[in-house]
Amino acid sequence: MLKYIVRRVLQMVPVFLGVTILLFVLTVVIPGDPIAMRMGERNMTDAQRASIRKALGLDKPLYQQYGDYLVRLSKGDLGESSRARRPVLSIFADLYPNTIRLALAAIVIEIIIGIGAGIISAIKRYSFMDVLVTLSTSILVSLPVFWLGLMMQLLFGIKFKEWGLPYLPVVNMTSDQFPPWAHMIMPSIVLASVSTAYVARIMRSQLLEVMNQDYIRTAQAKGLSPSAVIWKHGLKNAMIPVVTFIGLDLGAMMSGAILTETVFNWPGIGYMVYQSILQRDWPVVMGGVIIIVFVVMIINLLVDISYAFLDPRIRYGAESS
Repeated sequence: MLKYIVRRVLQMVPVFLGVTILLFVLTVVIPGDPIAMRMGERNMTDAQRASIRKALGLDKPLYQQYGDYLVRLSKGDLGESSRARRPVLSIFADLYPNTIRLALAAIVIEIIIGIGAGIISAIKRYSFMDVLVTLSTSILVSLPVFWLGLMMQLLFGIKFKEWGLPYLPVVNMTSDQFPPWAHMIMPSIVLASVSTAYVARIMRSQLLEVMNQDYIRTAQAKGLSPSAVIWKHGLKNAMIPVVTFIGLDLGAMMSGAILTETVFNWPGIGYMVYQSILQRDWPVVMGGVIIIVFVVMIINLLVDISYAFLDPRIRYGAESS
């Protein structure tokens, strides 16, 4: 197991370096004067421009600029926002807890409803519940996330208020009128909606496939109850693809859900990256992408390690190719 983890970590290094190279190249080829974007649109003499260019290290060859960029990254320095005049790491440190709270709330919904619906659908195959789950998931995967968010805002935030019913906050995450958890209800449901449908579908298909395996028939032949066969023998093996999907989805959510955070004005890193793209604040955009890539790689590593606990037949140490 330890050798596998070390090998996976070493494999992450070239991926991370490749991302940094792409980001660095983008900063070079993106149209616009980096000095003007940083200092604002104001008249500067050639001497002032040269002085700023030297202070920013833009007078060095590209390979030296990239080397300096890697050195700063190794120290946790993601640069400084051109607009806010704050370190990028400080900006994301303030916003990241909001993204984590939203991601965890959404992933809990995804796990409970998605896995539960998939299990019920597989156990009660071709029943009314199976048809209901299949139909519901088909509808959810076809709905655009931003449209679903807007419709929920219209119904539960505006129409419910007009009708005199208890309603939910439409945007932001703080209000004296609502408790903190109320602000998370709609964004977390919207963020989890499509993924929940996929989890239910994967859970159903995998559990049906596992239940046809020889070792399941052997357990049934021994006289074990149907519930014991499912929970003790079938579910763990059926969970491997589900855990893979949930792990990747958690990484994506914790990297910032741009559409959901933008629709609900949720102050997370996804919304900040979107605003920075509009404002051409490239240091923030680059810092956000670096954080996203790092989080996704760590989540992927944890998902791979979890396989050994779900299926004892998996032995990482035996992998040689």
